[in-house]
Amino acid sequence: MAAVTAPGLTTAEATARRKRGGANRLPVASRPSIARRLLDELTHFFALLLWAAAALAFLAKLPQLSAAIIAVIVLNGVFALIQQARADRAADRLQEMLPTRVTVWRDGRRQLIEAEDVVVDDVLLLESGDRVPADAVVLAENRLLVDSSMLTGESAAGAVAEGETLFAGTFVVEGDSRARVTAIGPHTRLAGIARLTTSTSKPDTPLTRGLQGVVRLTAAIAVSVGALFLLVSVLVGNPIQQAFVFAIGVTVALVPEALLPTVTLSLAWGSEQMAKRQILVRDLEAVETLGSTTFICTDKTGTLTQNQMTVVEAWTPAGSLTVEGPGYAPTAGLTWSSATAADRVRALALAGERCSTGYADEVAGRWRAHGDPMEAALDTLARRLGIDTVEDRRAGSAELRFPFDPRLRRMAVVLADEIVVKGAPDAVLPLCGDDPAAHRAMDTLTARGLRVLAIAAGPRNGHTPRDLKDCDRGLRLLGLVALEDPPRGEVCESLQACRRAGVRVAMVTGDHPATATAIADEVGLRRRDSPVLLGTDLPEDEQHLAALLDHDGVVVARVSPEDKLRIARALRSRGHVVAMTGDGVNDAPALHEADIGVAMGRSGTDVAREAADLVLLDDSFAGIVAGIEQGRATFVNVRRFLTYHVTDNVAELAPFLVWALSGGLFPLALGVLQIIALDLGTDTLSAVALGAEPPAKHLLEDPPVGGRLMNPTVLRRAFGVLGPLEAVLSLAAFVVSLLALGWRPGNPFPTGQPLAAASGAAFMTVVFAQTANVFACRSSSRWPGALGWFTNRLLLPAVLIELAFSLVVLWVPPIARLLGQWNPPLWGWVAALASMPVLLAVDALDKHLRSRRIGCAPRRRRRRRGAPGSKLTHPYI
Repeated sequence: MAAVTAPGLTTAEATARRKRGGANRLPVASRPSIARRLLDELTHFFALLLWAAAALAFLAKLPQLSAAIIAVIVLNGVFALIQQARADRAADRLQEMLPTRVTVWRDGRRQLIEAEDVVVDDVLLLESGDRVPADAVVLAENRLLVDSSMLTGESAAGAVAEGETLFAGTFVVEGDSRARVTAIGPHTRLAGIARLTTSTSKPDTPLTRGLQGVVRLTAAIAVSVGALFLLVSVLVGNPIQQAFVFAIGVTVALVPEALLPTVTLSLAWGSEQMAKRQILVRDLEAVETLGSTTFICTDKTGTLTQNQMTVVEAWTPAGSLTVEGPGYAPTAGLTWSSATAADRVRALALAGERCSTGYADEVAGRWRAHGDPMEAALDTLARRLGIDTVEDRRAGSAELRFPFDPRLRRMAVVLADEIVVKGAPDAVLPLCGDDPAAHRAMDTLTARGLRVLAIAAGPRNGHTPRDLKDCDRGLRLLGLVALEDPPRGEVCESLQACRRAGVRVAMVTGDHPATATAIADEVGLRRRDSPVLLGTDLPEDEQHLAALLDHDGVVVARVSPEDKLRIARALRSRGHVVAMTGDGVNDAPALHEADIGVAMGRSGTDVAREAADLVLLDDSFAGIVAGIEQGRATFVNVRRFLTYHVTDNVAELAPFLVWALSGGLFPLALGVLQIIALDLGTDTLSAVALGAEPPAKHLLEDPPVGGRLMNPTVLRRAFGVLGPLEAVLSLAAFVVSLLALGWRPGNPFPTGQPLAAASGAAFMTVVFAQTANVFACRSSSRWPGALGWFTNRLLLPAVLIELAFSLVVLWVPPIARLLGQWNPPLWGWVAALASMPVLLAVDALDKHLRSRRIGCAPRRRRRRRGAPGSKLTHPYI
């Protein structure tokens, strides 16, 4: 331990400072109560629209309808609240990074105190393994090596010299230190990261923006139509009070009460599918947002690589060894270049092992790295060569260690009879006489993208070095060790899939640019002309920064948490939907700021996982690609059941339109309660089944499917083809039933049971037409038979349940009387059943004609619409 010369504080001084400055705790972010969160779920724009509909239904003397709408609002709010129960607690998790107890120098002696009792000007006594409890300046150090990866993203521990700053949350890997506290609790750098995480508001997701547009359009249509029918009703002679009640009923009927729960259930289904792909969804809307992603900023270690360093070759002047066998297990395939190489390689491996404090160990039958993965790899090499006895290790214990110096790019250990130096080849080789053969070997290994270390040794001759430079005397080169952190096997294919899908990928890491570039080149992330940028060189201007980053294959190294935040904001300013991956504390603010934060499940910290929207349980980049596919499928599914819902609304509105245009002479084919029964009873399950439609195989072959939910395809199919067709079919069944019951044109329309029977025919026509429509809505380009009638396993059960429900409300007298309908005549049933094949035939013809039009369109136009060749590949593009 570094000698203590400063007196430190007295207990009385520390107590007084504790009262003035408070406890050494990170600020806890205030979060709304459960009641407030529930209130928010019950008062957003669409919920307010439904509340208004419920109130209007009550005023219109429809209490059953009012109660049904309120139940929909409350159930959806509770479900959403449950999903938010795992809301962002990043600031709380940061507190857990601080140690609970720490050693300080008070009253002229060592004292062990609670970390929260540390105050400014306390003298900390830190040793290997200690977590730093507060920001502090180093007063004295003895070979101090600190791991700051959780703050900086730098994977290697670094030396901290006298006069430099230690940051709260980092920990001492090697050596010891005496440091004076300069900042505690809310004033530390760690607290600054907490504030970055909690001070930024999460941007609205594409789905939220799309739904807001749909809700506003729906509200405008419902209110406008209601006002129109109020006017028409008054003009045809109805009393003002009756006209008002009628207009309210029409307005409520046009509000898609089931839309919000359908969306929520569709997202929940997507969340379950992602869980099967080892993706944990913390925010339901993240399911769709990931599908809208246009730019991925990925970390390096653990996401693109396995975070598992392995020695693959050892070179010595006498010969070399090739090692085949990833991981840290002590067995591997060994191939020698010559019989004389064994002893020299063994000496090289033993020296490398003695230069390391990291090691490999077997835990629960699995070999894992403890400490630096690179040093664990050197320890594994020694084991694989048989250097694994207790005597071997004790014999080589170091008397003195000089940790890695980033300026000199080497480190050293002083043993009983020799000094061993390990470092970058260009830093070590010149100390050993610059052997040309060693340089050729180094060039060969680095050309393969391997990380190369040089290890040298020299006699001690009773000399005790004063510093690292004092270890350079009389060194001879033992050899070179080449290591690799194997890329994940699926990364190259996943990156190609991203490019086919129109998603750009950049590496954003705290590592050295050379390391980052080598990995980016190895996995195929970096393109030939892609720039390699440093965080310190990023321009301050956001637009300039965005233009610099907006390229596929960019590598950004040595980034800080603030840099990651700026990168996410800059890319979003260019219109990108940004996904940011990360695993450390330093990543949390950017994960929170990005449109979609993706944390690592195995190697990630609690802070990163709590700040993220998605957690990759297997840490694999391929999981992001799988999530993009499922997210795109979810967005397309929302368009599918939106088309389905709107089509139904057009068919439901048609009877009111005919009644109004006839000046009230033509009777209403459907009543308000029948429309509510259609919306809540016969449409909801089928819409949910559409929301569970499996992803199409081509979803990753086209650009992102984001944009407006009510896009031209949805509008054309709902308002131009399927909706009007359903309306005509239902009115035709109504008229056919009246004719079958004896009504003739020119005669007064019947009332009572004949009118109710005709209304029942119109009701069942809409039910049967919607049954066909749900299959038609599975694709905007292919007829249902081409997709397979049973490939969506939820669809057929949903349709059967809804058909059973429609027959119950038609054939059970009390319910039928309440809805104003009755069992149709035979020809009414024929007309209703005929609606299914008619709708499917017209839908198939429409898809065929549209396919021919797009196939004949200019090539540039086809590409702009996302349809390569002559086929439509994206449903609802």
